[in-house]
Amino acid sequence: MENKFFRTVLGDRPIDKMGLTYSHEHIIIEESYLTVKHPEFLLNDVNKVSHELVNFYNAGGRTVVDTMPANSGRNILKSVEVSRRSRVNIIVPTGIHLEIYYPKNHWRYTISEDEMTRLFIADINEGIDEFDHTGSTIKRTPHKAGLIKLATGDEPFTKHQEMIFRAVVNAHLETGAPILTHTNFGKQALEQAELFHKLGAKLKHVVLSHVDRAKDLDYNKSVLDIGVRVEYDSTFRWELKGEENHTLNLLQNLLPDYPDQITMGMDMAKNAYWKSYGGQPGLNYLIETIPEFLKSKGLREYYKNLFFENPKRLYAFFNPNG
Repeated sequence: MENKFFRTVLGDRPIDKMGLTYSHEHIIIEESYLTVKHPEFLLNDVNKVSHELVNFYNAGGRTVVDTMPANSGRNILKSVEVSRRSRVNIIVPTGIHLEIYYPKNHWRYTISEDEMTRLFIADINEGIDEFDHTGSTIKRTPHKAGLIKLATGDEPFTKHQEMIFRAVVNAHLETGAPILTHTNFGKQALEQAELFHKLGAKLKHVVLSHVDRAKDLDYNKSVLDIGVRVEYDSTFRWELKGEENHTLNLLQNLLPDYPDQITMGMDMAKNAYWKSYGGQPGLNYLIETIPEFLKSKGLREYYKNLFFENPKRLYAFFNPNG
């Protein structure tokens, strides 16, 4: 039987050590191009971040999937320090984020598909650059990427984005690393899933984030029917808006038919969401609220799927030669 593992900043671990997992988080966001204009996204205080993750660990949390890819606020050495202090497994990605995270003259727009593929593979197999691909020198650390991220916006894919899809799938198929994506409020999720299928990605190891923000039940079904995984993270956002909780509605209607394809996270990219920064609701929100919701709807049996079994299957590396 294949030895299944997931890749953390502190090394590879067997999937039975993953434990309770949040599938889309922002643990470290360093000063970067975006935070100059949007300081609310700055999450670089190791003491505050570690404090929040210690509380998460004490509540039963064991693994978080960070979603800041190459040169968009990633700081691998801070991620390592937070993991060591908190004992929480942190999976950090390679990949490329939305265009708004980069200046218009960024190298992402000039390198080739092959060069981008090799950059992703090096982050996964060799180690993440200490300087996060910001300068002329690359200093590989021993801390490796455990997944590959890409992001699309509201509009149909550009040629540049299609190139990134190909580079991501190339690296995915060569290394066995899983793929995570950003969608804007679920937009283009169906198109993402269809393109991954066309490119030959291992759909059981592909997760599309924020699809619950699309709200529509049939749309979510159409995405799931292609075979990818989805990640829901807006439970607390609907409450902050005083709006009907579309995420909980989707869970209630979809879990019985798609028990193996749904994961959850908090996506707390703004420091105002962190209790350690003086905000709300804090990282433990899902642990505190989702079990009771599932119990109230007669769906308690799906708790392990959402937070244990589905992340294990999704974030495990697959054998690229198998």
